[in-house]
Amino acid sequence: MRRIVFVVYEGLQPIDLVGPHEVFHHAHRLVGGYDCRVVAPRAGPVRAHSGLPVHAAHGIGHHAHRLVGGVDEARRDRALVEWIAAAGSAARRVTSVCSGAFLLAAAGLLEGRRVTTHWRREEQLAREHPGLTVECDPVFIRDGRVWTSAGVTAGMDLALALVEDDHGRKVAHAVAQELVMFLRRPGGQSQFSVPLWSRQPATDPVRAAVAAVHADPGARHAIGDLAGVAGLSTRHLQRRFTAELGTPPAAYVERVRVEAARRALVEGDEPVEALARRLGFGTAETLRRTFHRRLGVAPTDYRDRFREVRETP
Repeated sequence: MRRIVFVVYEGLQPIDLVGPHEVFHHAHRLVGGYDCRVVAPRAGPVRAHSGLPVHAAHGIGHHAHRLVGGVDEARRDRALVEWIAAAGSAARRVTSVCSGAFLLAAAGLLEGRRVTTHWRREEQLAREHPGLTVECDPVFIRDGRVWTSAGVTAGMDLALALVEDDHGRKVAHAVAQELVMFLRRPGGQSQFSVPLWSRQPATDPVRAAVAAVHADPGARHAIGDLAGVAGLSTRHLQRRFTAELGTPPAAYVERVRVEAARRALVEGDEPVEALARRLGFGTAETLRRTFHRRLGVAPTDYRDRFREVRETP
């Protein structure tokens, strides 16, 4: 029996608790093996950020096997941080959802690890804890016994990955089907899509270049081509594009193409070689290297992981 301890506190985001809790609950119904407990600094009612009341049956004092949650107020509770440090040090696995990474970092459990958190707080986490390698793109990251995830629904993806680690892919898929999670995301999938990871262009020339990339990701989008669309010199476009969107044109084009490839892999049966040519990667090998660099997974594996749950009868 694995004990899952969810650490909660005033101001938590309730889905960070409820989503993973439901994953483990359904896994327990299928194969058993999980004892879920909700722990707070003090036993009793805890009010979530949205106003939803949550009942913590236990106060700190139990030994945690996994930890979830974390906000700035919780980091200032020294008793809670010290308890998490002690419990986490003895735990088989330690996890966080969203900004819970800040709480684990305050407890000294993330030092020297690769971690992720909600994309809005990536820079803050890296700035406050320079001993961490912070990656905001993945849905979740496993580094040894420490697992960290992005925000909100990413906690359910992480919980499913833990179930798969414990009981195998078949059980994890069955849980995903029960919860109508049609597309169970691998950890390497980006936690946000193009409209979220890029700023909006501020001027018409850059806006025209961006629109051309999105209209046909597989077209020729070298800096000279985009400069022609924008009506600017290549040097001027490079400077303005980077200033307005926060990323150079070539990197932007690559991310848009990766987004298009992700959708195509999930939604269709087009061979990887043909998809790579159509979307501007040139060869399947270039697409494979780009996927590994961006998402940490091969295109074929990405397609398999995304479509297995949806296509299982």
